[in-house]
This record gives sequence, C-alpha cells and structure tokens, in this order.
Amino acid sequence: MQIGKAGEPVTRISRASPDRIEVRGCDLTSDLMGRLSFTEYFHLLLTGREPTGDERYFLDLLLVSIAEHGLMPSNIAARMTLAADPASLHGAVAAGILGAGPVILGAAEECARLLAAMDADGSDPAQVVREIHAAGGRVPGFGHPLHRPLDPRAERILDLADARGVSGRHVALARELRAAVAETWAKPLTLNVSLPIAAVMLDLGYSPAIVKAIPILARTASLLAHLAEEQERPIGFLLAAKAEDAIEYRDD
Repeated sequence: MQIGKAGEPVTRISRASPDRIEVRGCDLTSDLMGRLSFTEYFHLLLTGREPTGDERYFLDLLLVSIAEHGLMPSNIAARMTLAADPASLHGAVAAGILGAGPVILGAAEECARLLAAMDADGSDPAQVVREIHAAGGRVPGFGHPLHRPLDPRAERILDLADARGVSGRHVALARELRAAVAETWAKPLTLNVSLPIAAVMLDLGYSPAIVKAIPILARTASLLAHLAEEQERPIGFLLAAKAEDAIEYRDD
C-alpha cells in the first residue's frame, strides 16, 4: 500500500460491544482468557491464528533471549526519563523503545530482510559478503562489543532450532554467512543474537516485517522491570552525573 493512499476501512483484529470483546473471531473472556498464555495470545493478535507447538516454543525462547542485556542505552534512556519525570512511566517506556534501530534491537529486522532476499534470489553468501565488504559496509547480525568470540544466546538458539528440527534454509544461510564473514574479514566476527532470531522466525514461516516485533515486545518487558527498580532504588541521576564526569568539554 502506498503511503497516504486510503485502504479498505476494515480491521480483522478486534471489536468491543457493551457485553462482549471479540478478538480474531474469538470471545475474549470465554474463549481466550484462562486458556492462552500471553505468548500464544500475542501470536493470535499478530497473525490471526493460534501458534503451533514449535511456534509457541520459539516465540517464548526468542522473547526471553532478547529481553534483557544490562544497562544498555534503551534502559539508560528510560531510567533517566523517569528520573526527570517520575509520573511518566509510559513516557519512560517510550523513550527506551524509540532507540530500536539497526544498531540495537532493530538489527533482527535488517537480518531478516537480508536472509529473505538472499533466499529469494538464490544469492551466494560469500559473494554477498564480499560486495558488502568492498562497499565499506557491515553484514547485519555480526559483531558484538562484549560477546567474543561467541554470543551465547545466538548459539543456544541455533542449537535448539537444530534439536527441534525447525532449522531450514534461513538457518543454513546464517551459518554460511558466518563462514563467509570470517573469510572475507580474515577473522571471525561474533554472530550475534539478531541473526538467529531472524533465521528461525523465517524458517518458521513468519515474514520479515514481523521479526522486529520480537525485540520490541521483549525489551518492553525489560524496560518495565528497570523502571520498577528505578522507582524503588533510583539511579537515573547517578547515570546522568557519570555521563557528565566522563565527557570533557572543549570550546574549539
């Protein structure tokens, strides 16, 4: 659909009436509440159907894998926002999510689009990597400032995908990319968690457009935990003071 072009005036997600809430054709209170887990409900909302066993298992796994990673920029931004406005819990969550771009949280979507394009075109991973390297770019899903030589989350996802028999063409492409990156850069670069998240979701049949929903939903839960701690044991202004101390002012 073109931006700015009106679509069909229809929604297939939900509607509410005085005595009933219908979600994807199901009665919320009698059909869904008490039966579906939140992960299963998320899948129903997102796709219009309940997940298979493998879909539920891997959605849970991927959400857990990416939810929390310490005092990352998203968590720091949220804590400092709450410190500045203690009444704005929603604003602090939004501040944390706004940085979900290709460097942090959003990289899984970039990985998914690369894998999907390679699969559709029958591209040679080694050639793709060489072209990216020659252009001075980076291959999404590789490199990590902390986890070296391996990202334990990435390895666990790949191991479980193999064990449960869901590894397909996209997981294979991720592994081929790893080998090609090591050869082209003349050293191994960490395959980080974003690439296995994308590969497993694509092998389960999800579209690249859905992949970014996983880190956003997962990190929202983590942000709420950080903000609950911030309310009880605040460190937002301490973080701000440390930033002030760490940066040298120059007038040149």
